Amino acid sequence: MDVLIEEAVIVGVHEQKDLHFEYAMEELRNLAEAIDVTIVGQVSQNLERRNPSHYLGKGKIDEIRQVYEETGANLLIFNDELSPSQLRNLEKELECKIIDRTMLILDIFARRARNREAQMQVELAQLQYSLPRLVGLRASLSRQGGGTGGGLQNKGAGETKLELDRRKIEDQIAKLRKELDQVSEQRETQRKQRVRSGIPVVSIVGYTNAGKSTLMNRLLQYVEADESKQVSEKDMLFATLETAVRKIKLQSKKEFILTDTVGFVSKLPHHLVKAFRSTLEEARNADLLLHVVDVSNEEHGYMMDITNETLQDIGVESVPTVNVYNKADLAKIPYPRVQDQNIWMSAGKNVGVPELLKLIEQSLFKEYVTCKLLIPYDRGEIVSHLNETAAIKETAYEEEGTLLTVEMPVSECERLQEFVL
Repeated sequence: MDVLIEEAVIVGVHEQKDLHFEYAMEELRNLAEAIDVTIVGQVSQNLERRNPSHYLGKGKIDEIRQVYEETGANLLIFNDELSPSQLRNLEKELECKIIDRTMLILDIFARRARNREAQMQVELAQLQYSLPRLVGLRASLSRQGGGTGGGLQNKGAGETKLELDRRKIEDQIAKLRKELDQVSEQRETQRKQRVRSGIPVVSIVGYTNAGKSTLMNRLLQYVEADESKQVSEKDMLFATLETAVRKIKLQSKKEFILTDTVGFVSKLPHHLVKAFRSTLEEARNADLLLHVVDVSNEEHGYMMDITNETLQDIGVESVPTVNVYNKADLAKIPYPRVQDQNIWMSAGKNVGVPELLKLIEQSLFKEYVTCKLLIPYDRGEIVSHLNETAAIKETAYEEEGTLLTVEMPVSECERLQEFVL
C-alpha cells in the first residue's frame, strides 16, 4: 500500500503586537517536518487581530486556494489554534484538509508517547480538543483518509475517535481522567517518599530541543552512573515525553534526585498543559530548577519567556533557578563560564559539567554545617551510617570513641546533638 506523502502549505496571521511572528512560522515548519510533512508553500497576512469568523480576511482565502492548487499540496496547517467556527468556515470555503498548530503538536506528542501515562495524557488532550470541533474535524479528516503523516497516527483525533458520538467521547474523557488521577496519586506518594528521605530534588526545564536529555546524560556519566540509566537524546522537537528520575551521588557523598520534564514550545496547547500537569508538577516540588537554554538560537530570550510563563501557569513559583546557557560552542561564546546563578557550557561537547555540578552543590547544600562528633565505640552503627551518607573531613580515634569532623545538614547535626562537641 502506498504511503500518502504529506505536502503542506502553512498559513499565519501576523498580528500587529506580535514581535515573534517570523520565528513562530519557522517553528511551525519545524514542527511539521518533525512528523515528515514537507512544506511546499506559505501564506501570511498582516492584521490588527485575527478574524473571528475565518481567522484571516476573506480576500486572503482565494490566495490560499491558489497557492494550495499551484503547489499540489494536500494539507493546510494554520499557525494558531482555530476555533470550532473558524475551522467549519474555512472547511466550507477551501474544501481541503485543514489542521491547526494545536492539532499538529498533539499529533507529535501522540507519536512520541511511549509509556501508558504519556499516552493517556495525550489522548485526553486530543479528545478535549476534538469534542467542540467534531463537525469540522470529521469533514477535514475524512477528506483524504486520515491526517498528518498519511493516516494521522495519533489515536485520539483521527476518524475512529470522531465517529464516536459526543457521549462516548465524554465517557472516554471521564475514564481517562479517573485513570490519570490514580497515576497522579502514585506520583504524589513517590514525591512524599522522596521528601521524607530528605534528598533534595533538581528538575530540568526548558524549551524543546534545548539539550535537556543530553545534559542529564552528561551529569550521569560524570558521576559514573550505570549506563542503563541514560535517557534517549535526539536532535528533534519533543524527543522525550516521559519524566526520567535519577539519583546523582557527588564525590562529597551528597546526593540529589534529578528529574526532567517535557519540553515547552510557544503556543503549547492549553489542553496539553492541563493533561501533563502532574508530570510538569515535578518542577513545582523541586528544590532547584536547571533552566536549559539553547543560547545559539537568536530567539533564546523569547524561549526563556515562554518557559517561564508555562511554569507560572502550572504554579511553579519562587523555586531557585540556575540558568544553563547550553550550546555555547555553536553561539561562539566563551565557555565554560559561571556568573552568579548562570553557566555557559556545551552538553554536546561535554564541557562545563564539573562547573555545573559545583553550582548545583552550592545552591542545594547551603544549609550544611561542619560538626565535630565524638561517637562512643559501642555506637559503631552511627559511624558506619555517617561514612555512607556524609562527607567526613577528619577521623581520629580517642579513648572515649571515634572523633569525626563531618559536613552534614543542620537537621542531621541537631539529631546527633548528644555527640556534638
